[in-house]
Amino acid sequence: MRLIALLTGLMLLIAPLSLKAAEPDDSIQAVIADQIAAFQKNDVERAFTHASPNIQRIFGTPKRFGQMVEQGYPMVWRPARYEWLKVVETDFGPVQVVLFEDQSGRLHEAGYLMQQIDGVWRINGVKLRPREGVGA
Repeated sequence: MRLIALLTGLMLLIAPLSLKAAEPDDSIQAVIADQIAAFQKNDVERAFTHASPNIQRIFGTPKRFGQMVEQGYPMVWRPARYEWLKVVETDFGPVQVVLFEDQSGRLHEAGYLMQQIDGVWRINGVKLRPREGVGA
């Protein structure tokens, strides 16, 4: 639970940053989509490879990472559906916004903070919030 709180706290830092819209990046979306597909197959090892080195250090093992996602982000672990929204440039890097529908029909927006390492996009955190006024 402390790890979830730590990760959530880190992601709150993204909110007050200067933001501007950016063009969608297929390579960013491919990384996120592959991580979601890995979660759906319980392949936490593959999902963990898409996390940035910082996130990997925080969780230590694919198993702990998978447990955090399953418990803290069930709409990402087993989405009923998801769709790409916008990409926002922040001082920390691009954030791909994804709309998730959970198994109960509730909608959530997830902001995936991306980090490019040796030319490969990695997920450096996810900020999640319920989508107000829809899917309640």
